[in-house]
Amino acid sequence: MIDRSNSYTLLTKAGYGGAMSDHLSAIVRRDGRRGAPGEPVQRATAMYEGRPLANAEEDIFDQGLTFDLETMLDRRKLLKLVAYSGLSAGLLALVGCGGSSGDDAAGGSASEIGSATTGGSATGDCADIPEETAGPYPGDGSNGPDVLSQSGVVRSDITSSFGELSGTAEGVPLTIRLALQDASGGCAALGGAAVYLWHCDRDGQYSLYSEGATDQNYLRGVQEAGSDGVVTFTSIFPACYSGRWPHIHFEVYPTLVAATDDANKIATSQIALPEDPCNAVYATDGYSQSVTNLQQVSLQSDNVFGDDGGAQQLGTVTGDVDSGYVVALTVPVRTG
Repeated sequence: MIDRSNSYTLLTKAGYGGAMSDHLSAIVRRDGRRGAPGEPVQRATAMYEGRPLANAEEDIFDQGLTFDLETMLDRRKLLKLVAYSGLSAGLLALVGCGGSSGDDAAGGSASEIGSATTGGSATGDCADIPEETAGPYPGDGSNGPDVLSQSGVVRSDITSSFGELSGTAEGVPLTIRLALQDASGGCAALGGAAVYLWHCDRDGQYSLYSEGATDQNYLRGVQEAGSDGVVTFTSIFPACYSGRWPHIHFEVYPTLVAATDDANKIATSQIALPEDPCNAVYATDGYSQSVTNLQQVSLQSDNVFGDDGGAQQLGTVTGDVDSGYVVALTVPVRTG
């Protein structure tokens, strides 16, 4: 849309609203008459969709890659493009998505994890983490068992059962780091919020629900975010069970006190695990059933991540089978 607030304005090619015309733009009068050669004209501030052009003397189609991407892609579409085409985090930075990635996506503050996982900025715009189902085995009181009010649920190491229950989930070690951001407050680190996290074991069973695991409450826990917005859990790599891509569930609460009642949650979502580490883990002892299950599903066919291939929920994984893995994900949530 061309800004017509001045007497003269820029007549552009229709490249951002239809088929491209053939040659150059021209300065025209507001009434549509073309200025005569050599006739003095009052040049208007060149605008496009309310944005001043950085290169006012250049045509609309010569404003550069940053301008083109900002115009043609909204942020959600760009994330999908990254997921499907493998565009680099550097390209995201070109369109204002934030800073550079660190050497280790697993460590650091919310902004550092954000840069390494989604290109997110701790001081700019960030898309809310997609809202997803908690599934049939939440353990938060919304469908049967409730661990949120139990003593001992606030813990970093969730590999073992707590309270009156005992037992330890076996599997390849996995550290889970979530960097919470306030999508309502410039993507600043959401310190003081809390996360309830849970997932299945290496047999694809959920504690408290699945046959053979009803007497366990392992792989469930709550953590309060520090001032950097980061929560960390020590766990094991989950299985791939039939019909679902490997994933981890979590709920975000405004405070640790609020995390005793599922009605207080402000976001429910899931982490998608990348295929390569899944293949490596599932080749080890104890995960054999996951090999076949993973071959029968994809991120695009999954009933949760399939709408966009998990563009905003695909964790960044580092490590190996011998030393264990770390998965990191930035989680922007709306607080108001």
